[in-house]
Amino acid sequence: MAEYRNRPRDEATEKIECYIIQNGLQPHVKIPSERNLCEMWGVNRTTLRSAIKRLIVEGKLYNRKGSGTFVAHPKIERNLQDMTSINELARKSGSVLVTKVLSIRTLESTKQIAQKLHIPLGRKVYEIVRLRIFDNEPALIETSFIDYERFMGIEPEYLASGALYRLFVSKYGVQVIGGTEKISITYVTQREAELLNLEEETAVFFVNGVTWDEEEQPIECFKSLVRADKMKFSSTLIR
Repeated sequence: MAEYRNRPRDEATEKIECYIIQNGLQPHVKIPSERNLCEMWGVNRTTLRSAIKRLIVEGKLYNRKGSGTFVAHPKIERNLQDMTSINELARKSGSVLVTKVLSIRTLESTKQIAQKLHIPLGRKVYEIVRLRIFDNEPALIETSFIDYERFMGIEPEYLASGALYRLFVSKYGVQVIGGTEKISITYVTQREAELLNLEEETAVFFVNGVTWDEEEQPIECFKSLVRADKMKFSSTLIR
């Protein structure tokens, strides 16, 4: 049986990761230049660049044009089995979260939205689009659809903190206690790419679902575009 051997790119990838750990490099610290790393390990430039590109895709490094390559902040981890908000996830990870309200408008519900919110077709709903920014880097675009009659009076300034669920409680006395969501892969359009600081047609997570209150009455249906290098999803398996 032939002996399995790591490819040169895999070995170079491991060397970079070990270097970061052994030297205690913190997020946003620059790693040595490609030339220095090649000389240090006897690796050719093509192999090293391939390894760096892989680590950038995995969200462990990032490149700043004209400045070099830096250690990335660890991905935000979201457990699929709890209702922890984005605000709380950012706090636990030590990230600084900024929410930018891109738009808030009212429109008539489509058949799909009406079915998800259990409202009549054509009834007015809010469409709220927000950009979530972690540590000065755009991470996800969230779009929420909410029954206008039930939650009348939502204004952009209420959403600047990003705490939509807290607003439901404080202003309307409605508590989000559960929901369902699905995760798949999609590709960003030119406009979405500009907002997320990505190349057009980059693959991202597509998350969509519905949240509900104590009486299992739908509160919100939502969809999110999530950068794969900024967030990862986890779950607990029970047999």
